[in-house]
Amino acid sequence: MKVTFITTGGTIDKVYFDAKGGFEIGDSELPRMLEESHVALQWEVLELMKKDSLDITEADRAILHETIEGIDSPRIVITHGTDTMVTSAQYLQDIRDKTIVLTGSLSPARFRASDAVFNVGAALTAAQCMPPGVWICMNGRIFPASDVRKNIEENRFERLSRD
Repeated sequence: MKVTFITTGGTIDKVYFDAKGGFEIGDSELPRMLEESHVALQWEVLELMKKDSLDITEADRAILHETIEGIDSPRIVITHGTDTMVTSAQYLQDIRDKTIVLTGSLSPARFRASDAVFNVGAALTAAQCMPPGVWICMNGRIFPASDVRKNIEENRFERLSRD
């Protein structure tokens, strides 16, 4: 089994310069996280873009869509910033016969107290277990792209419908 990871940037790969919030999107931490976690399946990482999700445009989403359609692997994990993750997930919903899981983090992977490794591990598992479709995996939960939102006040993702 092979899983393809696509990185788009977001908090998971942010590098902060000072307490005033200066940052850039650095090189992906994903290969390091996967190697240190001793992931025992075949994987590859495609670094597609390095953007804060608030800067991702419709043209960027079209590039992401085209990239996914061109990948042979039916299992894909996308690291993405959380602010527009739902928008990107919904943009990809017409892709068939692939299990696509978007994840990210609320604090950078470079931070000791980050949710990044947990979320990537959960997304990797979801990519192997969920049926074809587009999913968001955050906060220990898996959501269909059509039924999720980011609750900014609670700093978590949740279903739109009652569960």
